[in-house]
Amino acid sequence: MKRGAAPPHEVRIIGGLWRRSKLPVAADVPGLRPTPDRVRETLFNWLGQDLTGWRCLDAFAGSGALGFEAASRGAAEVVLLERDRALARSLGASRERLHAGNLRVEQADALAWLARRAPDSFELVFIDPPFDSDLAAPALAAAARVLVPGGYAYLEAGTAADAEQLTALGWQVQRQGRAGQVHFVLLQRA
Repeated sequence: MKRGAAPPHEVRIIGGLWRRSKLPVAADVPGLRPTPDRVRETLFNWLGQDLTGWRCLDAFAGSGALGFEAASRGAAEVVLLERDRALARSLGASRERLHAGNLRVEQADALAWLARRAPDSFELVFIDPPFDSDLAAPALAAAARVLVPGGYAYLEAGTAADAEQLTALGWQVQRQGRAGQVHFVLLQRA
């Protein structure tokens, strides 16, 4: 999405059980910027189309596009964290509408929630904080603790990730890309 452009009013799930289902996007929430379809398609091509048995966390859920996409592709458990009360309610309504029994929505601050979570809880953590925040680095550190050895983190940001810095923090860069203003990288816990 172009900087300054209005967010879409809905996004669609692109694969799996709920393919073509739409998720509402609240246009009045500052900083809400859903992951574009083509970026999600690339990410799930990298991960594989089938996430059967995976435990996934969408740490800054927003529209829920990443978490619902993982749940749609067979993840055993998906947790969506959203601090904004109205967005969390909207995510819960989408969960009910899709009968997504493998998905849970929690209204929570992602970093505080991650600090309380047991180690080795997830195979995949999505990290897509607001671009104007400085939450990427602390979220990556918190994600490393809750991932299983060899687990994955997906980071989306307004600037490119520094591969040397990520390596120094114990991450291996698997793949990375850019679509317009969106920089994205798939990392594996070393």
